Amino acid sequence: MPQEQYWMPTQRRVPMVIVHVFVHVKQESIEDFKNASIENAGNSILEPGVRRFDVIQQSDEPGRFVLVEVYRSEAATLEHKQTLHYKQWKEAVEAMMAEPRYSIRYTNVFPEDAGW
Repeated sequence: MPQEQYWMPTQRRVPMVIVHVFVHVKQESIEDFKNASIENAGNSILEPGVRRFDVIQQSDEPGRFVLVEVYRSEAATLEHKQTLHYKQWKEAVEAMMAEPRYSIRYTNVFPEDAGW
């Protein structure tokens, strides 16, 4: 009988930073928010320090969104906030918010960074 193989993790040097940004948008601004956020996300994934930048919408409450941002490092999160497209997005969506947005930061556990 063949011996069972087990997966073994490799060591990471610098953990990725994962940020979930929770946004509640006014009903009348949903489409404008989506358009502005898609443009921001499309530009964000071109940044060298960004691994993923997803815009997801809650199914049962369409005015609620989560931006899932995955950065290669803490420095990359700071660089992102200095970009023109982020500043334009922030200014454009500020009045669309039904309440202030907030974020929660995470570090990657699994899959390995290369799996992102």
